[in-house]
Amino acid sequence: MNKTYKTVASSQISIAELMQPLHSNFGGKIHGGYMLSLMDQIAYACASKHSENYCVTASVDTVDFLEPVEIGELVTMKSSINFVGKTSMVVGIRVEAENIRTGLVKHCNSSYFTMVAKDDVGKSIPVPGLVLSTLEEVKRFLKAIERNYTKRNRRIEFSSEDFVLDHYLKELEGYNIKLDL
Repeated sequence: MNKTYKTVASSQISIAELMQPLHSNFGGKIHGGYMLSLMDQIAYACASKHSENYCVTASVDTVDFLEPVEIGELVTMKSSINFVGKTSMVVGIRVEAENIRTGLVKHCNSSYFTMVAKDDVGKSIPVPGLVLSTLEEVKRFLKAIERNYTKRNRRIEFSSEDFVLDHYLKELEGYNIKLDL
């Protein structure tokens, strides 16, 4: 079987939406959950475009809300495939909000969604490889490998049956906690 490859650019997707009062919280800012929902939609669209299949969200990494989004701002989300594995893809998403009166644009969020391609019966299926055409694309691919490695080690460490609290007591010093085990 010949392996297929696609460029990063061939799967990139952008969406823009005007933020309305119905998307806001009591403080007049747009709900983080609403923003996550939009991000999940664009991650799905980008991953499905790359894989040419239905995709599901496997994980969401590094969701940092850098700036609040205000009612009336135009939010633009840009997505691209940063990494591909056998059946999974990491979709990088950049969120910007523009004040349409002043033209001021602010970076509100960057996040990484791991998506898995599925067939019609829900079984994970292989995805096309990725053609890296710029140094920035290579950097994003390598950063995704680094995040995957960190995530895998964290999962192994804290799910291990040989977890020893004493190994972490020094690390807990200085935090506003009281251990009552």
